Amino acid sequence: MKKFGLLIIGGIAAIVLLANLAPMLALAISLVILYYAYKGFLKTDSTGMKIFWVIAGIIALCASASNLPAMIGAAAAYILYVVYKKWNNKKVTAEKESSDPFTNFERQWAEMKKNN
Repeated sequence: MKKFGLLIIGGIAAIVLLANLAPMLALAISLVILYYAYKGFLKTDSTGMKIFWVIAGIIALCASASNLPAMIGAAAAYILYVVYKKWNNKKVTAEKESSDPFTNFERQWAEMKKNN
């Protein structure tokens, strides 16, 4: 039943991620432009070029801010990642230490075989 729930959540997250793929791409492009505008602003000494880089940065910042669906897509990608990790998670059960000499012998014998 747990796998079925993970399958449903993963399916919904995959659909949301695919639906928001274009806004995520637009956000990435606008953030790259914003980064280069910032770097260009820091490198130049000319006042005219500084004004150009500020205008380019403001336009890129507005384009980045308008891509709110990209944040939803990023959240869906994270949920898909968590579902993938939970899906492959194997349940580890700790063996209970017993005082039975035969089970202790079997455990020690297995450890000796593993070390050789």
